[in-house]
Amino acid sequence: MSTKSRGAAPVTLAVANQKGGVAKTTSVASIGAALAELGHRVLLVDLDPQACLTFSLGIDPEDLEISVHHVLTKGIDAAEVIIETEDGVDVLPATIELARAEADLLTRTGREHVIKGALEQLAEDLGDTEEGPYDWVLLDCPPSLGVLTVAALTAADGVLVPLQCETLSHRGVGQLLDTVHDVRRFTNRGLEVWGVLPTLYDGRTNHARTVLETISETYDLEVVEPPIPKTIKFAEAPAAGRSILATSRSSKGATAYREVAQNLVERASRPKKKVAKKPARARR
Repeated sequence: MSTKSRGAAPVTLAVANQKGGVAKTTSVASIGAALAELGHRVLLVDLDPQACLTFSLGIDPEDLEISVHHVLTKGIDAAEVIIETEDGVDVLPATIELARAEADLLTRTGREHVIKGALEQLAEDLGDTEEGPYDWVLLDCPPSLGVLTVAALTAADGVLVPLQCETLSHRGVGQLLDTVHDVRRFTNRGLEVWGVLPTLYDGRTNHARTVLETISETYDLEVVEPPIPKTIKFAEAPAAGRSILATSRSSKGATAYREVAQNLVERASRPKKKVAKKPARARR
């Protein structure tokens, strides 16, 4: 069972990196499943119009009549859209319609708070139910720094940055940290960077080991451990509509995500630090 007290606010974690191919969606699905294994009640929110998270959890986006797009732009209650999955987590699914949300929200007053408002309403709606509110809400951000990512960061307690252990994948992290700084200034003073999650790690190569060793120094950010190994098992899981924790329970990848989830639970229990004025940019 979750150790979270009944009625407490969920821990909302945005998983963000505007560079694609860094195992962001895989991380959301796998961490969510691992948290569920630990007894936490988990909601995953798919904010990517490509709907990869939705699909990877066994839901065909083309079969959906309502999605997170309708929650954010039409005011439909999230509770009406949430779907239970076989991995023990619930998902607020996406469809290609979400691609229109950026344009729909651009002219809306308070657009940065649209996700926060929807999640607060959901917590209120679930407050009087037998199960109560969620313990964790994981936001799978789109691979961009547009309206949806800013709204996700505005709603979040923390942000986790998946980072492929290759030099080129570092490009753009500084821009993300600049966006975090702006969000802190204007819409969410309490937002914390929880750290970098190294993904697609091949410990057999000197390059990957060197990149891993320099991440902390380069960005002055905590490294969430252990690094997630590169394995074909991750590619096989979405085809089964399940996370790797279900399709390959004893694999190195599944074991790593379980450890990451446990470390995130411990991280969530830390007292909040005073937020620095501006996150460090990568050293040139």
